[in-house]
Parts: sequence; C-alpha cells; structure tokens
Amino acid sequence: MTTLLSLGHGYSAATLARRLIPEGWTVIGTTRQPEAMAALAATGVEPVLWPGDLGPALERATHILLSAAPVAGGADPFLRGWPALRDARPAWIGYLSTTGVYGDRGGGWVDETAQPTPARGRSGDRAAAEREWMATGLPVHIFRLSGIYGPGRGPFQKVKDGTARRILKDGQVFSRIHVEDIAEVLLASIRRPNPGAIYNVCDNEPAPADVVLSHAAALLDLPEPPAQRFEDAQLPPMARSFYEENRRVSNRRIREELGVRLNHPTYREGLAAILAAERAAGAL
Repeated sequence: MTTLLSLGHGYSAATLARRLIPEGWTVIGTTRQPEAMAALAATGVEPVLWPGDLGPALERATHILLSAAPVAGGADPFLRGWPALRDARPAWIGYLSTTGVYGDRGGGWVDETAQPTPARGRSGDRAAAEREWMATGLPVHIFRLSGIYGPGRGPFQKVKDGTARRILKDGQVFSRIHVEDIAEVLLASIRRPNPGAIYNVCDNEPAPADVVLSHAAALLDLPEPPAQRFEDAQLPPMARSFYEENRRVSNRRIREELGVRLNHPTYREGLAAILAAERAAGAL
C-alpha cells in the first residue's frame, strides 16, 4: 500500500492527489481548519487536523509531500511542531520551495547549479527551510516552483470584469508553471527518486506578465487590459516586490533527468486549458 502524507495540503498537493487516488494510493492531508475536514474527505483525502497528532499518519506514510510555508526565520512548521518527523523512514520526501530563492538575476538564465541569493524575507525563509530539510538526512527532493497558475488561478475573470492591468517594465519576464505540470513533475520524481536532487519547476518560455494578459484577452475576444508603467503603478508591496526581481529559470533538469514532457509548455497552452476548464465548470 502506497500512502502519501501531504503536510500543508493545498492547491498543488490537491492536484497531485487527484492523480494518485485513482491509481490506488491513499492520501492523508493536513488542514488547520476543522470546518474543512468534511470537504477534504469528500475529495478522497483522509483529513488530519494540524496542529495535532501526526504519529499514526507517519507510521502509514510511504511518501511525504511538504507544502507549508516556513515560519519567520526559515524553520519548517512541521519539523518544529513534530520533531519525530526526523525519524520517519519514507521512500520519498518532496519539499515545495520557490524559484524566488535565486533572487534577482537581471533577466539572465538560472539553473539548479546556481547558488541561492534570496533578497526578500519569505524567499530567504524558503532557502533556510530547504537547508533544514536537506540536513535531516532523509530522502528529500527540493522542487523550486515558479509562479503557479491553473483553474481558479488564471487571469480570465479579472480580464472579463475589467479589473486587470498590464504592468509594463522594460525587459521584465516571469517564469510560470501550470498546476497540472507540477503534479506531472512530482509523479516523475516519485517514480525515479534521487534523494538530494533539486529541480526547477517551470515551463519552457519565461514571458512578460503584460503579454500573458494580452493573450488572455484575445482568447476571450476582448480588448487588451489598460497598460501602466511600473513606475506609475500603485502596486501593493507584495506585488511590487515581484517586479523587483527578474530572471529566466531553466527547466532542463526536469526534462532530461526526469523525462517530463510538459502538457502546458508555454502560457499559451496553459491559458487555453484554463479557459476550457473554467467554461466547462460554468465559472466564465
């Protein structure tokens, strides 16, 4: 019996669970919200309330996925709250991190051999949590995710209701990844484990955010959203911080080492898939 313990069960982990459960896996997922337990169980995931007793779930887990954000200073909340995790003996552990650990590269390419140089607090915390997990000696695999999008996390509703804005900053690009392709990468790693490996999880084509919004509008047969220069835009601090870093992230390792063939190799395929899914669900 293969059992995935999903610590911090969220958007990406739920997508993986939908792939594993039909294959006969048991998936146990943690939640901090008692009122979410029934909804989680309805998806086929066995819910566990956190903070709480992880002992029984750890005894069953053959694989562990870690999605929770670190606490301030970089400590992992589950390692801190349940030290017995260090004594677990799963076949595979996946830690979902961020490409933000690379910091600003002036638009240049970066791969997994690059030394992390995080500039922002939350990216620095992620880099510290990566090191903390690697130091456990467990079969840990690090997945540095770029900007995640997918059904329910696409631009179409904002484009449709007129609240989308194209922020223009010369030379600025972002890497992104469709949530279904995150699941594809995680499955490939589970089937070909390589403890200690680090993988960038992103698509083949870093692109400016304004270009992606323009393409979304074209798919809806709507005019382009209005444009603003970055210097003039009154962005919230977190949104502004994303534009203060610029890098192109290479996904060569997931393609060559894991043999992953992305279902959404660029934002064009990804947006088309989201539009189809949201229309089918009646969301658009």
